[in-house]
Amino acid sequence: MKTPKLDDTVAHHEIKKITLTQHDLRVGALDWLRESDAMLKAEGVRAMQQAWKEGHLTLDLEQTLVHENGAPGRPEKPDLVPPLDVKRRAMNTVEGRAALIHALAHIEFNAINLALDAIWRFPAMPQDYYSDWLLVAQEEAYHFSLLAEHLKTLGFSYGEFTAHNSLWELAEKTQSDVLARMALVPRTMEARGLDATPAVRAKLAQAGDQAAAAILDIILRDEIGHVAIGNRWFAYLCETRSLDPIETYANLALQYKAPKMRAPFNLPARRAAGFTEQELDALQS
Repeated sequence: MKTPKLDDTVAHHEIKKITLTQHDLRVGALDWLRESDAMLKAEGVRAMQQAWKEGHLTLDLEQTLVHENGAPGRPEKPDLVPPLDVKRRAMNTVEGRAALIHALAHIEFNAINLALDAIWRFPAMPQDYYSDWLLVAQEEAYHFSLLAEHLKTLGFSYGEFTAHNSLWELAEKTQSDVLARMALVPRTMEARGLDATPAVRAKLAQAGDQAAAAILDIILRDEIGHVAIGNRWFAYLCETRSLDPIETYANLALQYKAPKMRAPFNLPARRAAGFTEQELDALQS
């Protein structure tokens, strides 16, 4: 069986990638979700996307998989603390910029896990659903790698600062219903990223970190596509269940206590991601 080109720098990484080509896509997603090494997870997900594109992975749409631990694999560091306990630092220092880059890297690390979880956890969706979320996982892995490598140029590594876990906590709340997951992770949490990214980019550029600003440009471009994928599958599920999208979203946000959406909103990015004018009006009301 043909295998994707592999990184020879880590022997067990190579072995895991080769083994991966024998897997069903959803089984592979669960395997990489369990991986605790952040860089290994990122590289493995990118290899899995290549294996899928080259036709090495099967896809069982009906198989029910079980993850007994439930939590994703993650490294011992960073230490996870409540969001308000994540220390903020001045942007006019290298350490301050590094702390911000670290926070962004942690968001992308969680986003890898969220995409992998969407693949393995929910059976009986159309094949395009799994292809879409594998693409998201691969792009999130790319974003994480870009940020982690840039962090090194500032003299720091991923794990050296504290972080919070609120993004994954919402995933845990929505693990029993793919409709709730599509509504509240890509269309709420990731859409908040569309709103916040321009201001963060401006801060980094103003501080003289043009390399970081360029990474944020890549992330914003790709995240529009990720939110669009969430919108696509939320709309599909509402249609198949004969539900009104706006009413359903409002009910789910209330039921799961999703974070409130706060202005300013990046309306051009949200439109590009597929939010309707009716949805944007409801957002701003």
